[in-house]
Amino acid sequence: MKRVPTIGRLALPVAAAMSLIVGGAFAADAAKGPHPDVAKGKMQAGGPSPVQEADLVQTINPKSPPMTKAEFEIGKKIYFERCAGCHGVLRKGATGKPLTTDITLDRGSEYLRTFIAYGSPGGMPNWGTSGTLSEQEVDIMTRYVQHEPPTPPEFGIKEMEASWKVMVPPEKRPTKQLNKLDLANLFSVTLRDAGKIALIDGASKKIVDIIETGYAVHISRMSKSGRYLFVIGRDARIVMIDLWMEKPAPVAEIKVGLEARSVETSKYKGYEDKYAIAGTYWPPQYVIMQGDTLKPLKVVGTRGMTSDTHEYHPEPRVAAIVSSHHKPEFLVNAKETGVVHMVNYTDLENLKVTMIKTPRFLHDGGMEASGRYFMDAANASDKIAVIDTKESKLAAVVEVGKTPHPGRGANFVHPKFGPVWATGHLGDETVSLIGTDPKKHPKQAWKVVQTLKAAGGGQLFLKTHPKSKNLWVDAPLNPEPGISQAIAVFDIDNLDKGFELLPIGEWAGVKPGAKRVVQPEYNKAGDEVWFSVWSGAGEESAIVVVDDKTRKLKAVIKDPRLITPTGKFNVYNTQNDVY
Repeated sequence: MKRVPTIGRLALPVAAAMSLIVGGAFAADAAKGPHPDVAKGKMQAGGPSPVQEADLVQTINPKSPPMTKAEFEIGKKIYFERCAGCHGVLRKGATGKPLTTDITLDRGSEYLRTFIAYGSPGGMPNWGTSGTLSEQEVDIMTRYVQHEPPTPPEFGIKEMEASWKVMVPPEKRPTKQLNKLDLANLFSVTLRDAGKIALIDGASKKIVDIIETGYAVHISRMSKSGRYLFVIGRDARIVMIDLWMEKPAPVAEIKVGLEARSVETSKYKGYEDKYAIAGTYWPPQYVIMQGDTLKPLKVVGTRGMTSDTHEYHPEPRVAAIVSSHHKPEFLVNAKETGVVHMVNYTDLENLKVTMIKTPRFLHDGGMEASGRYFMDAANASDKIAVIDTKESKLAAVVEVGKTPHPGRGANFVHPKFGPVWATGHLGDETVSLIGTDPKKHPKQAWKVVQTLKAAGGGQLFLKTHPKSKNLWVDAPLNPEPGISQAIAVFDIDNLDKGFELLPIGEWAGVKPGAKRVVQPEYNKAGDEVWFSVWSGAGEESAIVVVDDKTRKLKAVIKDPRLITPTGKFNVYNTQNDVY
């Protein structure tokens, strides 16, 4: 496989440009008929692009390769579905490298075409060779990124209120659980391209229900009480599901922007279930809502100066949000500025926000085992910022591997160094173990105490459980099928032994497809691990359940409705930050 260097390392002169308002004309032209590959089902299903209904501004560069209006609309749709999450709506980069026209025009079409088709070891998916994009779509994207990016409109509280629906008011909801489901061991499974979630019973492995949510579902989060399930998609639509109803169903929903990734609820004592918060990629802001109705209450923008060079940034997207257990606060990651907003929700009218300076490009992360310190991945800076939620300050910055992507991370007790928190990496094959006990193990605290070698780069998630002796590490974005279709598992008591590679994709027994193995998730008891075998929207996918103690196949969940399953969220573990 041909390897190509990373985009974006050179600073080049910005090409001259002229602006033209086009959005509606593009949409009208595209409406004349579907792209041939759309008709074949190759493009992502699950509803419209987060921005396709909005009128956009296209800036046309005279040096850009020609595109028809229909081709530009197709490129816009693919970009916002597949690329914006890493490279940014304005293409200024974060997890992914910048794709501004000063860079892309200099690189040229042949370079870009190879990069898009084959991907890179640093985590860029192989869109062409994986079959996700056709040859024609790769060509369209090659030209699209050499045009100036269109700018979506703003989205304020007026627009949010226009989308807000309460299907079942709080006073008409049950006062106790009406169904017989074991809610603590229920799984909310993201069906990414279908725009739905599957509720699956942890014991029987049967699908309880399929619930429509929003385009490209991203995560599920639980209220502190364990009653309400909040689901957010990349279209910034939040659906609130009441698990106490006779048949769990949505009771409220809202659209908080044009593109989003994160939602969370208040967990501090006395504020359980009182508020919800969501952050958006576009516009760059976050909104605090009523916890039982999703009524928008307060919107805060994140545009501002970067933490290192103090330059203004127009698109500090909101990535991970976590809820503090030590104060009535949310911790909000402003990705591009490198600032964590510690938002005190005791007085929304006179909102107090503590701004914590960290390395830039904040993405994901989770709490260490005690729940005091937020381990926050500044992934494009190759660092983990340690935020003390009790003292409201930066405790440390830890150098790790290339482009850390921990998800929530993994907590366990190292046989030699005591409590540690682990992160994998998109950009290399390592797993970094960071000491997290400044009281009993001060010499190891906030240092990488051990670096493990896993199967390869392209890691997204790793997981363990307080009752487990295994550490599971995926690599779904690795370009080698033998790695992306398997899982690496380490014995925590014998880490020097290295990993065992289990062929989860093969165990699934599904028809040929991408079969990327992604996101280990434990059941409540901690004795089995669930893996998504994630193929394309038109291919067969599955969920594979493995016995944690024996590492043997326990069950395979197949169903035609399991379209592109990715994240899985056990109710108890999500509710109680068990990871």
